[in-house]
Amino acid sequence: MKSLYALSAALLASASLAGQARAADIPESPSFVAASPSDWSRFMIRVRAIGLLTDSSAKLNIAGSAHVSYDVMPEIDFSYFFTPNLAVEVICCASHHKIRGRGAIDGLKIGDAWVIPATVTAQYHFTGFGAFKPYVGVGVNYSIYFNEDSGPGLSHLKLKNSVGPAAQVGFDYMFNEHWGVNFDVKKIYMQPKIRLTAGGADVRGKAKINPWVTGVGVTYRF
Repeated sequence: MKSLYALSAALLASASLAGQARAADIPESPSFVAASPSDWSRFMIRVRAIGLLTDSSAKLNIAGSAHVSYDVMPEIDFSYFFTPNLAVEVICCASHHKIRGRGAIDGLKIGDAWVIPATVTAQYHFTGFGAFKPYVGVGVNYSIYFNEDSGPGLSHLKLKNSVGPAAQVGFDYMFNEHWGVNFDVKKIYMQPKIRLTAGGADVRGKAKINPWVTGVGVTYRF
């Protein structure tokens, strides 16, 4: 009888050890690990001071030509990042310009007008430079002219809204995750048609404003 008890105990011990060995061989089921949060932000806003440096001339159907003045104004822009490298930017501002005659009508005040140079650009942002973040962009400009005011002896000054390409280059220098400074240069092609009345005659022309737009400002990314 003692031999039977000893045999049974030995069999139970062997079965227990075998079970533990099989359990050790079964791989553990993988546990769910949440994706780590993105290390880049999708939204950026900038507030800049910009200068519209016109490279302008206007051909009229009378003797002489015209020039459109420079202007400096505040500007705000918004950017949305699809990836850390690809983004789209929209700018919003309004500028005021004086139009004066040249050549045979040199000094003649033709008038002045306001313009909203609404511009959208697709951008590529270069990475791997640390806090220095350069970018390039191409896009389209739609300029809206309003509040035209004719000069003395003239009337019915009107500039037609214009569409043209735009290109840019610039950089942000980030002090931390959210704040930085920005420098930006754009070339915008603006060539509105001009129409006015002078001494009862209908005067028409086309202005090639085509400004360089340079800006310096503050960046906030979130």
